[in-house]
Amino acid sequence: MLLAPLFRSFVKSGRLTVTDPSGRRQDFGTPHPDLPPAHMVVRTRRAERALLLKPQLTLGECYMRGELTLAEGDIADLLRLIAVNLGRGYGPPVFEALARLRRWTRTVQQYNPVGRAQKNVSHHYDLSRRLYETFLDPDMQYSCAYFGRPDDTLEAAQAKKKRHIAAKLALEPGMRVLDIGSGWGGLGLYLARECGVEVVGVTLSREQCELARERVAAAGLSGRVDIRLQDYRTLTDRFDRVVSVGMFEHVGVGHYQEYFDKLHALLEPDGAALIHFITRSDGPGHTNLFIRKYIFPGGYTPALSEVLPPIERSGLILSDLEILRLHYAETLKAWRERFLAHREEVVRLYDEAFLRMWEFYLAGAEMGFRHQGLVVSQIQLARSIDALPVVRDYMVDWERGHAVPRPLAPAHAA
Repeated sequence: MLLAPLFRSFVKSGRLTVTDPSGRRQDFGTPHPDLPPAHMVVRTRRAERALLLKPQLTLGECYMRGELTLAEGDIADLLRLIAVNLGRGYGPPVFEALARLRRWTRTVQQYNPVGRAQKNVSHHYDLSRRLYETFLDPDMQYSCAYFGRPDDTLEAAQAKKKRHIAAKLALEPGMRVLDIGSGWGGLGLYLARECGVEVVGVTLSREQCELARERVAAAGLSGRVDIRLQDYRTLTDRFDRVVSVGMFEHVGVGHYQEYFDKLHALLEPDGAALIHFITRSDGPGHTNLFIRKYIFPGGYTPALSEVLPPIERSGLILSDLEILRLHYAETLKAWRERFLAHREEVVRLYDEAFLRMWEFYLAGAEMGFRHQGLVVSQIQLARSIDALPVVRDYMVDWERGHAVPRPLAPAHAA
């Protein structure tokens, strides 16, 4: 079996069965009670060769094309088994060496000037609105939820996420808040409604901008929430607070200094910011090849060691840091289950290959957070040392004093 040396080199825990194009079958690893077995069927010689040469990219591509199928388990089971065995590594020494090479070239891959940034955002976020409605909560929150209790629904966890973020912003009525990467408008609407602030939301997605504006008008908040199709780098206003959720992953490592310098310029002297983004806990890396090509071109999840130096150079003060562990894994699990519950509709919107591409993306991302060191960081930044209270009690008090918002009508009903 051509692939036998590859799988034998790293599959130790859990049972992986592989059937090659000629029908030969071989088992790898040892059964484990916490790892469902997976049986992978490689259907073409082309897929067999591709998996041997560049598995990080071609595993997903072969699954998309139907050249790789599962006779036992599903793609999530296969990716879980692979993730557990690889851990934070890349497999055999040759793949580790290639990963180091890709880290050296990532600045070029993540070059995101104003025009290119919008093109990269459009690739992912300007897909059919209905696609996102199939798996997101009614408020269309497309970022890590906050599971305050293990039995929280996705809707409750997303509502708690917005409350958790608001608590860290130390908002007062009448403040001006900038939401960078405002998505479909849910966070901005929440802050305006619950905290009495004025919000400017900026996004590079035309689809998101259109729906967010519809929602603002339907909520009667047009005088307090302004949604703009605009790159944050072109803003000249000043704000009391800046919030950004799930946008920093699109900045690109070569633009971090530009980002934090601009954040400093956008904030009033007593201003503060809250940035919520994915980080890797194993140090600098590179973007998964499949994710970079098909899902998030120009994107990257950094290590904190790459983020803190440009913050220091910008003059901003890191005033608070929280790491959310496993919250995104649970969020992605809920999204994947809802997505697959609408599989026939997704196929009608696009095709079978698109369905499998997104199933692979959602499952792979979940396993990254469960087994490969991905976490979510929430960093609070201030321009001056005394801009915020000196103890964290105000965050806990505000959060406990505000009930979780009641369930919203679906965003698309606006």
